[in-house]
Amino acid sequence: MIDPKVLTTIKNLPLLAKTVIDGFMNGFNKSTVKGPGLEFSQYRSYQPGDDLRWLDWRMFARSDRYYIRESEIETSISVRFLVDASASMKHHDGILTKIDYARYLAASLAYLANLQGDAAGLYIFKEGGLFSLVAKPDPQHLQRLYHQLENIEPAGTFTQPIHYKELFAGARRKELLVFITDMYQPEGEIFKLLDSLAALKHEIIVFQLMGQNELDFDFKGYSTLEDLETGEVIQIGPQAKQQYKQALQTHLENIRMQLLGKRIVYRMISTAQPLDEALQTFLLQRNKGI
Repeated sequence: MIDPKVLTTIKNLPLLAKTVIDGFMNGFNKSTVKGPGLEFSQYRSYQPGDDLRWLDWRMFARSDRYYIRESEIETSISVRFLVDASASMKHHDGILTKIDYARYLAASLAYLANLQGDAAGLYIFKEGGLFSLVAKPDPQHLQRLYHQLENIEPAGTFTQPIHYKELFAGARRKELLVFITDMYQPEGEIFKLLDSLAALKHEIIVFQLMGQNELDFDFKGYSTLEDLETGEVIQIGPQAKQQYKQALQTHLENIRMQLLGKRIVYRMISTAQPLDEALQTFLLQRNKGI
């Protein structure tokens, strides 16, 4: 598994995405890496003696690796990646920020979607506005998506509600929306977005990113904490850790239950967790319908 901090040393985002996906795909043995919308069907690495008629040449052209097709699902869909780039995503645990992990996660899943023939699009929520890059399946478009991810600089607050339904309605077909965020929302802005998206009947996956220092309340040497978006400063005392952990547990459970009620898939990921491990766990669970 690749330590997330090691990923920060790979300056080329397309190379990073390929490294992450190739790494966890090789660990699947006879598991599967093909299907619409980041799903798996029966795919595995080529082994000497396999029938060459079942080689997937499209997968080879995209990944430079040989895969055997054990079953084929030709349906492709649009996968839209929604990235929260508000100022709270600048939170760091060591050298790694939430936005770093978000860009690595989005780039890796976009690479996988493109590998499977799905169209990938990108939407960045920043400073009250929204940048959009429509979904397309071609490799050149994927490079444009990488470029936008590389240049994200978190700032401001989360985007206020706009014409979400019109923007994400799609071409009267079901899509997969992958939302990467820390779920920081002083006035419920993110829940308002998800309410609008859920009404469109698309499949929605929410990845909530948390620094491990946030989860453990590990801020040794600090007596004050500052809100990255509002600038509010609070003092922390000796009893703060226990109170914080109880409040955090309640907060995360509330998010999970609210999203479950909207039929939205939810995963919380620590930025200390190896990205290939997080993806492998999630995609295996997704394949089993968990």
